[in-house]
Amino acid sequence: MATTGLTGADDDQPASPESTDSGEAGASAATPKPEHVSRRGLFGAIAASGVMGMLAGGAGVRLGQTIAEQSEGDGTTYAFFGEHPAGITTPMQDRVHFAAFDIDDDASREELIDLLQRWSYAASRLQLGLDVSASGAVGGSEYAPPDDTGEALGLPPSGLTITIGFGPGVFEDADGNDRFGVRDQRPEALAPLPAFSGDDLRAAISGGDLAVQACADDPQVAVHAIRNFTRMAFGTATLKWSSLGFGRTSSTSRAQRTPRNLFGFKDGTHNIMAEDVDDTNDYVWVQQGDGPDWLAGGSYMIVRKIRMLIESWDRSQLGEQERVFGRDKGEGAPLSGGDEFTAPNFAATDSAGEPRIPVQSHVHLAHPEQNGGKRILRRAFNYVDGNDELGLLDAGLLFISFQRDPQQFIDIQKNLSRDLLNEYIRHVSSGVWAVPPIPTDGSYAGATLFEA
Repeated sequence: MATTGLTGADDDQPASPESTDSGEAGASAATPKPEHVSRRGLFGAIAASGVMGMLAGGAGVRLGQTIAEQSEGDGTTYAFFGEHPAGITTPMQDRVHFAAFDIDDDASREELIDLLQRWSYAASRLQLGLDVSASGAVGGSEYAPPDDTGEALGLPPSGLTITIGFGPGVFEDADGNDRFGVRDQRPEALAPLPAFSGDDLRAAISGGDLAVQACADDPQVAVHAIRNFTRMAFGTATLKWSSLGFGRTSSTSRAQRTPRNLFGFKDGTHNIMAEDVDDTNDYVWVQQGDGPDWLAGGSYMIVRKIRMLIESWDRSQLGEQERVFGRDKGEGAPLSGGDEFTAPNFAATDSAGEPRIPVQSHVHLAHPEQNGGKRILRRAFNYVDGNDELGLLDAGLLFISFQRDPQQFIDIQKNLSRDLLNEYIRHVSSGVWAVPPIPTDGSYAGATLFEA
């Protein structure tokens, strides 16, 4: 099932097969070993090798990859460069720090490209467990701020992936100005999402010119990445909004169990898995001929922050909860019977002749069978932002999906306008970004666009 609403719990089994089967950026062996080499240890290894001066461009990237081989078994690592961007079909990590940035009004095309190059170089190092630069947190001048903020020193890579996206504002501003000379390269599909039933969007936490998804199994590693990206963007782009997510609520590999969302249900059981190469090509990766050539091999990222009305849900009866989702809460099986992975039987009826899976249940409305076969790849996480002024939990789902065309999400979300779940959720944040491919070692996010 490909759903656009909510999802559930987790498991920590990293899975390497996905990376090779799907063409995802390469993954290291996932089996942890007793001895761990810290970031600082890796930094020391670089210094000892006498190659600390290799700072810029491809030289630095090749250095990082050499060190990654030395650190094999020291936590899961993923290369930043590959056939497709990392952080999409990569086995879902347990944490995310998502951030959206606005490009400063006076930033030039050259400054934007410079930022993307520095971000890409830093990402290629961070994903290997290194500091953002060779001098890093403690190797630079004592009379200058360190290149790296340092809170990840001593931590393993933790499966960090960094995914960079371009919003409509990269191509033209609100007045239609072609700020960076790429307006004619804007994909037609990269447009603000339409209004949906249940939207209660807040402009302050919606949209953004640039998006960065940092996923890791250690929250400090993910936060470290966004903090340093924000610091590096100073003078070119400004952080607009960000959100922390925990407890992944989706699986992107058959090596992972289906987790639960904050409503206690398994959702998205039939998410697109990395092992399903044909499905990722059909529904996730932009293909040649879909639009501008620069985006082929990339994807579209949609982010929706969905607040759950926890207190209302917690007062609802178990039977009501199961009818809303169309699933058994314990096993996760569809109400038509079977186990979690049994295909829903929408024709099954009860003794009164009523559908066993309500036609307005989440499972029914989100299923591909009810959406012309359309599917999306979900990478959603739980979030809790404390409580509001009424003492209610400000919690829900940081929903992230990737798709070949945003219309896939739009069509499914429109079908969910009748979803019984809408009584218990509100969409408070929304945005769409185009994620470029980064296939070449030493290249950068956006090279296919700005150097076309």
